[in-house]
Amino acid sequence: MTIWHPDPKTLQHPLHAGLASAIANAISEGELRHGEQLPTHRKMAERLGLSVHTVSKAYDTLRRQNLIDGHVGRGSYVLDPNLTNNLPFKLKSERRDGFDLAISRPVFSKLHVDRFKQALTALPNDVDPSMYLSCRPNIGHEQHRIAGVNWLSACGVETTPEHIIMTNGVCHGMSAALSGLTRPGDTVLSDDITHHLVIAGCSYLGLNLVGLRTDEFGICPDALESHCREKEAKVLCLLPSLASPTALMMPEDRRRALVEVARKYDLYIIENDVFGPVVANRPATVTSLAPERSIYLTSFSKCTLPGMRAGYLVAPDHLLPALTGRIVVFGWMATPLMCELATRWVLDGTALELAMWQQAELGRRYDIASKALQNVQWTGSPSGLHIWLTLPKGWTTGSFVAHARELKIAVAPDTPFLTSKKPSPNAVRVSLGSIQDLAQFKQGMDLLAGILNRPYEALPQLAF
Repeated sequence: MTIWHPDPKTLQHPLHAGLASAIANAISEGELRHGEQLPTHRKMAERLGLSVHTVSKAYDTLRRQNLIDGHVGRGSYVLDPNLTNNLPFKLKSERRDGFDLAISRPVFSKLHVDRFKQALTALPNDVDPSMYLSCRPNIGHEQHRIAGVNWLSACGVETTPEHIIMTNGVCHGMSAALSGLTRPGDTVLSDDITHHLVIAGCSYLGLNLVGLRTDEFGICPDALESHCREKEAKVLCLLPSLASPTALMMPEDRRRALVEVARKYDLYIIENDVFGPVVANRPATVTSLAPERSIYLTSFSKCTLPGMRAGYLVAPDHLLPALTGRIVVFGWMATPLMCELATRWVLDGTALELAMWQQAELGRRYDIASKALQNVQWTGSPSGLHIWLTLPKGWTTGSFVAHARELKIAVAPDTPFLTSKKPSPNAVRVSLGSIQDLAQFKQGMDLLAGILNRPYEALPQLAF
């Protein structure tokens, strides 16, 4: 049997990368099929006139991409490129001896890896040198902000390039917005259970964060009215479209009611809409209802893939100078090369393709969670990245997290999401996207349901 090898005259430099690319292309084109054996390192080196070290580096690259695998005594073999869990690297949370249901992360697959590689391959041919030579404009390159108009329209925000600032994601934008709208000692209002980075950000900036009473639709308008009537506040932070820990979807009438109170008491609004178009059938954005006092934040990291650290901040004219100054202080400007990749994905349709893929995949995981957790109380959405699980009587957050840990299941406790005066509701946040393999995700959810369907019992305390 003849074992495949590439034509040495076609290998590009550096040679280890050229060899890895040649083998990867042969796999994608069907020239090398699932299960076929590659030459040993030494035989491949002899055939191509390369060093064994060069071949080893190429094979290592292909292993990290999950295109080949190797076993001592058997050599290297081609893996099935159609497996959904073929990821470019191994995540710690993907270990088969544990289940990470804690970290909020989108689902991704070989499709995402292929799209990212294609984008990177296209860059050297036609990328504008300003993408890697310039450090201005601080608000982001004009072509990136022009493309942002299209993406923001898909998110429900109609704007112009002049009102957009590029960011390195929502966290970057949130830091700029909080510091641009407030001064130390000012009061910021939010849900009583909110994003942990809102809590941390207010603490770092010396702001007084007050959590307001909520119901299943979000902040109660009368609670907002009552606070503003008796005390001053500068900013209202909202996560109205599934981005809050409780995974709530705020209906349009509630959004309008909160906007009315904000106008009455001259509150600025920061709207965190990190999931963007992944969220199906959502109401009008808060920003579209009150553009004169709203800062809108969104990003690509939750709706395409985690490493796409690029996003948009939209603000009215009179806030742009202050916000630009904060962007400079917190990072000078968004990384142009990453914004270039995001822009290309917006313009060629890849970003929306991956967002719709994410929406469909989250729907499958929501169905699995619904079947596993049908006997307990929880909130969530088929478009959400997580669910909020209220624990049955007898459980505390601490005891449940400890029991889950015994089965090597990680869930997020409620503690980091609670504002200062909010007592623990005895709940946990469960991520739907952190385990990439669907079968492993189902196994983890079934184990979680097994704990919940049994009465609480204390773990033994070990003396040391």
